[in-house]
Amino acid sequence: MPLLGSLLSKGIKLTHLIEQDKKTPFEYQKRELKKLIKEARNTHFGYNYNFNEILSSFDKGNNEHFYEYFRSRVPVFDYNKLYNEWWHRTKAGEADVCWPGVVKYFALSSGTSDASTKHIPLTKEMIKSNKKTGLREVLSLVNYKLPRSLFGRGILMLGGSIDLNKVDHHYEGDLSGIQASKIPRWFLPFYRPGKKIARTKDWNDKLDEITRKAKEWDIGFVVGVPAWIQLMIERIVEHYKVNNIHEIWPNLHVFVHGGVSFDPYKQGFEKILGRPITYIETYLASEGFIALQTSPGQSGMRLVLNNGIFLEFIPFTEENFNADGEVVVNPKTLMIHQVEEGVDYALLISTNAGTWRYLIGDVVRFTDKEKSKIIISGRTKHYLSLCGEHLSVENMNNAISLISQEFNIGIREFTVTGIPHKNMFAHKWYIGCDDPVDADKIKLRLDEALKELNDDYRTERIAALKEVFVEILPVAAFYDFMKHKDKIGGQSKFPRVMKKATNEEWESFLQSNSYTILSNHNA
Repeated sequence: MPLLGSLLSKGIKLTHLIEQDKKTPFEYQKRELKKLIKEARNTHFGYNYNFNEILSSFDKGNNEHFYEYFRSRVPVFDYNKLYNEWWHRTKAGEADVCWPGVVKYFALSSGTSDASTKHIPLTKEMIKSNKKTGLREVLSLVNYKLPRSLFGRGILMLGGSIDLNKVDHHYEGDLSGIQASKIPRWFLPFYRPGKKIARTKDWNDKLDEITRKAKEWDIGFVVGVPAWIQLMIERIVEHYKVNNIHEIWPNLHVFVHGGVSFDPYKQGFEKILGRPITYIETYLASEGFIALQTSPGQSGMRLVLNNGIFLEFIPFTEENFNADGEVVVNPKTLMIHQVEEGVDYALLISTNAGTWRYLIGDVVRFTDKEKSKIIISGRTKHYLSLCGEHLSVENMNNAISLISQEFNIGIREFTVTGIPHKNMFAHKWYIGCDDPVDADKIKLRLDEALKELNDDYRTERIAALKEVFVEILPVAAFYDFMKHKDKIGGQSKFPRVMKKATNEEWESFLQSNSYTILSNHNA
């Protein structure tokens, strides 16, 4: 049996690698922060914020004294603040800025098509941490009661090119491409599409090469962002003129996904399968591998508490964030033992990549505090509240998922924006669907679903939120726009909420390309 199957079939003891049960979450995180500060105390950032003093606080006062020191001395950073004050020096090749040594890799990240490209430092320590958490994910597969023969099959990881761009003193590219370029030798026999195809930079060329090779591979696992995995599978099914992907890959059992909620994609995705498969969610951001699902049939992913990341939580309330989703100067922050289940928190991370009290942009909710399990409930800037409706990405995902199921249609992409309407406001939805649909029926059911999911939305639909508009677009319109923005493939995702400038560009793009639009209005 190949090495991967051998490892799993021998029943490796997983408790110390995955479960994190030897200490409390607080103890794990206290130790992690102490290690990070100790390692970075002689950096420019460490000198500036007196890390030596913070380090000494771990042995003073009560058990939480160190955290009071840390959060009172180190401010909260968003990307622009951290880059403008510190990371630009790291990117220029300066050593010991926020983390010891020179950073040789930067992950390019925008997350959504309306964000400018970010350069996220990726140190050798962070690359090692990501690999370690990836191994935890692989080892957790023994909990899923999968066929033993599966662990000798191929693992197709669809991501960015491993042919990285050399810029001055560093390399940059998509995180998935950087990580794939560092795949350990023992994993190479399982890795698909292989390094040759993985070097391909043009996304369509890469999908064409994968399609040509697909019938030669015995794939058991696929890993990637739902939109691109679905696009790849559809292309393979169409090319070989089969009914579903299991006619090409009969041993496909597992889809490991992340980046966005899978719920809106699930209805359409399952139409290209021959039988049910196992879905495993991960939370791998450009800034670090934050959480993973370690067992089936349970809601939430387990936070990684002992592998190079210290986590803080800001209650996602009007006290801490303004109407544009921007954090206030001194927000209320909590450690992991202070959170509550069922409450939304914006996530702050400090990592072994020189990321300090960094607002990553995701909003999480604890489903099991004892086991440190979370779901991603939204983004700090991806919600609509024109007049107090407080519509979250979670509300949007749930409503779209419900519509997909009730109408038996595949909705591959969607986005929504707020617009003025009759001296008040309206929401305008753009829904990507290639199935025959009635825009008026979709609009009515979408509105009803959001009223059921969100009390504030229901109230404002009687008051200031006067109308909901829906445009049904071909799915290609969304992907063509991402290509137009040079943000196709890899970890790129379409924004669920569009701000004014991006919406104007989007509308102009749709008009200039003459996409067929089904609409419930004449706006």
